[in-house]
Amino acid sequence: MRASPNLPRFVFGPLPTRRLGRSLGIDTVPPKTCNWNCDYCQLGRTHPLTNERKDYQPVGAILDEVRARLAALPPEAIDWITFVASGESTLHRGIGRLIREVKRLSDRPVAVITNGSLLHLSAVRAALAVADAVLPTLDAGDAETFCKINRPHRGLTFERQVAGIEAFARMKRRGQLWIEVMLLAGLNDSDEALSRLAKVLTRIGPDEIHLTLPTRCPVEEWVRPPAIERIRRAEEILGAQAKLALPPPCSARVLRGAAAAEEFVSVVTRHPLSRADLARLLPAWPAARVERLLKRLLAAGRIQLEQRQRATFIVAASLRYPVPVAKESRRRGKQALAPSRYTALAQLHGLRTPPVGRSREA
Repeated sequence: MRASPNLPRFVFGPLPTRRLGRSLGIDTVPPKTCNWNCDYCQLGRTHPLTNERKDYQPVGAILDEVRARLAALPPEAIDWITFVASGESTLHRGIGRLIREVKRLSDRPVAVITNGSLLHLSAVRAALAVADAVLPTLDAGDAETFCKINRPHRGLTFERQVAGIEAFARMKRRGQLWIEVMLLAGLNDSDEALSRLAKVLTRIGPDEIHLTLPTRCPVEEWVRPPAIERIRRAEEILGAQAKLALPPPCSARVLRGAAAAEEFVSVVTRHPLSRADLARLLPAWPAARVERLLKRLLAAGRIQLEQRQRATFIVAASLRYPVPVAKESRRRGKQALAPSRYTALAQLHGLRTPPVGRSREA
């Protein structure tokens, strides 16, 4: 089964997101071009790490695809246009021009999801300042925890990470600064780790702090979200600005029509999907037809299946995941997450349905 020449190369969605509503995604780099190798990354392991900024994808081609997608969608279908790369979006040297041109093409607000590792560069800060919201990552309040979680390129240090985000926060003309914190059991959820992080965040002074959980196929099988009481404690220590961002309920209908299968491949290249997502993304397709599609894509080497937390995820075949542990080890349970914890998290934050990442078979 060959990939269609009409397969979207740079633009995907719109998809329902945790914080940005219906987001139309723009990918600026090939999978997986990144200067971090995070424990929790949903796009597999980074190999090799790269910290070189260059024009990884042609700016003109990206903008042509954005124009075509905007023309095909009603305005109400999009809440945000989001630069969210198959790696680190600011490694693309033309990110500033891309943001400016996209803002000319649409009146929708533009966000940039970034690990924030290059904000120590004045050129990157200037490029991102024109976006309506910038969402950098800060998962740790000290160098040791930073290296354990984010596993950065050797040229990137914790001190440089904090200094870059702080410099961006001090810019007079910029959009919203929403810092993302991924909470991980046993790594950054202790009172001590959270207190160190709180001190750094207070110094930076972001507009918002978004707490997220590793519910979408974390690359390392041992990665788990903290217990509910630790999440509550994180909200207390990090302050009133810190809000837990759970994945959205599986309710929006996204992919339709003859191109739905190709769009599906484009989505899983950047955003792993659980089997529970498929009915939402392919609403007109009977279950048997969906299964046939998955079998064809698997046989063609375009997708692979990964098991995490009792859910099956569909991911791009080009992404690198560790070899699964033996089934007996799973049965013995290495701090296995009980399904009831996800249900409790949803109830705690007023959701009626379990978050994305729970499979129907779980």
